[in-house]
Amino acid sequence: MTFRATLEASKVRFVVGKGGVGKTTVAAALALAGAVEGLHVHLIELEGRDELLKCFDATDPLDYESRTLFEHDSGGRVSARHLGPDEALVEWMKDHGFGRLVGRLRSSGALDVISTAVPGIRDVLILGKIKALSRDLDVDVIIVDAPATGHSLSLLASPSSLMAAARSGPIRRQAEEVDELLRDESRCCVSLVTLAAELPVAEAIEAAFDIEDRAGVALSTVIVNNFEGGDPRLQQELTTDDTAPLDAGLVRSLEEARTFTLARVDEEERQLKRLHRDLPLDQIVLPKVPGDAIDLSRLATLADALRGGAS
Repeated sequence: MTFRATLEASKVRFVVGKGGVGKTTVAAALALAGAVEGLHVHLIELEGRDELLKCFDATDPLDYESRTLFEHDSGGRVSARHLGPDEALVEWMKDHGFGRLVGRLRSSGALDVISTAVPGIRDVLILGKIKALSRDLDVDVIIVDAPATGHSLSLLASPSSLMAAARSGPIRRQAEEVDELLRDESRCCVSLVTLAAELPVAEAIEAAFDIEDRAGVALSTVIVNNFEGGDPRLQQELTTDDTAPLDAGLVRSLEEARTFTLARVDEEERQLKRLHRDLPLDQIVLPKVPGDAIDLSRLATLADALRGGAS
């Protein structure tokens, strides 16, 4: 399957991963790759952070309204917004005839009480807004830069939890509609992001089963980020001719560095095999990109790898 077909297979794609694996960067790279393919991709940021902006060399903060971050000659583009639970609650109340109360509730602090009174309501309202955007927004794909794994699991499982607590009423109906979205593979899926290292792989495997069992969301391609690999020439030991002009101490250091790098490469390969064995999904491996921070030019390298890695 081509990258474009994979991306379009579900209207909404949650990008989930352990903190530190580059989840936000991968979400941005997916969006950029989709735009290069001619798609209008809408990015949703949930935590009020600026990493997505940096990926696209943008500075102005995202807010509740959509704005364009990138346009491509193919006609594709990336738009983005930030979704917060308070804004989602206010919008939901206005849509359900409580608009006149919003200002009073804000000033009295009661809005916070409402948003925490029912466990899971904040997450369900966020998901409800995503559901509405998937229905009403004129875009090809929505990519959600989800929170770190634990919070993402709570987010995706919130409709089931809320349906167990609320037997009727508008909140119950909202939870039911969101649950239908999450369980429909043509409408929603999760892409897991990990590193080729023991702990991130273990957490990705555990998260995969939790997401399917607790939230009922289909799993899509697993993306292995920041893969260093190694030059095949490292397999060759230094010859006498190589080391003749070098100090003996430097030769030892070079050999230690070669051995260390080979051990790391072996570990990466071992973790890739483990990931494929225990989580038999399609994988795309993204290279380590030089530099301390991801900007648009480095993001383009990852987008190209995504487009070339799908099969």
